[in-house]
Amino acid sequence: MVHTQFLNVCEVTSAISGGDPRDRGNRQPIPATYAFCGAATRTEENPLETVDSRTLPVYSAGAVEVPFVIAGMDELVSRETRWEAHSHPTHELLWNERGASSATVGSRTWTITPTVGLWMPAGVLHSAIAPAGTWYRAAQLDIASVPSLSDVPVAIEVTPLLRNLLERLADDSLGTSSRSLTEQMVIDVLAPSPNELLVLVPDSPLLQPIVDAIGDDPSDMRTLSDWARLLGVSPRTITRVFRSETGMSFGQWVSAVRAQRAVTLLAHGLDLQEVAERVGYHSTSAFGAAFRRTTGATPGMFRAS
Repeated sequence: MVHTQFLNVCEVTSAISGGDPRDRGNRQPIPATYAFCGAATRTEENPLETVDSRTLPVYSAGAVEVPFVIAGMDELVSRETRWEAHSHPTHELLWNERGASSATVGSRTWTITPTVGLWMPAGVLHSAIAPAGTWYRAAQLDIASVPSLSDVPVAIEVTPLLRNLLERLADDSLGTSSRSLTEQMVIDVLAPSPNELLVLVPDSPLLQPIVDAIGDDPSDMRTLSDWARLLGVSPRTITRVFRSETGMSFGQWVSAVRAQRAVTLLAHGLDLQEVAERVGYHSTSAFGAAFRRTTGATPGMFRAS
């Protein structure tokens, strides 16, 4: 199995890599001075470890001049992979071919799937996690050639058209004029997704026990009143702090966390009933209704194909 290795150089193609990474030969590396991620540190792989931690450099926007308009890479991770906080000199478009991953900026965490990607503006500090079995893709876009869609991260709708255009850029025989036209079409069709999978994580010490408990087990059924008794405060106090830090009530925040976890489970192939139970619903109908209220989408949109 061929994987991108983040060592002294980043193995980046001149365009988006196409096809299954397991069936592809070695990529042509770009020297680290031009690579969008630069040199990265990574410990020797230990088969007994369950998490692969990676460290990438921090770049300001435009700090490195890159010899491309759009360049890409992909990787099928065999175990949970975590990227510590880093930033790129280029804009970055993240999406997955298979599975769901997440990216975090400050207190905001976005879920990335095959249909909902994420636009990360150049220079924005972010970390990321990809569970084992995730096949992720990343495109880097030169800030001198591509205006940013937003000054802050924004969910992107990965339509069949956008996917096909990015795949076309993988063709090494594509002529200069055809490549330029395809790149312009990619830029033209990039659009925010109406189904942003975003959760704001409060940092109030008061709410930390709730954040930890729901994060560890979204099926935790404790109510607002239960937590108020446990924490020795009134339900109104918890509600006020949640709204102040997330813009949501306690119930809305729990539903958002559950929806985000559900997307990850669905994208990795679990059936609807099992997902519903794992995130705290007794039936698929109750789960589906709550999911639609929270995301504006149906669970089926995120099921593994």
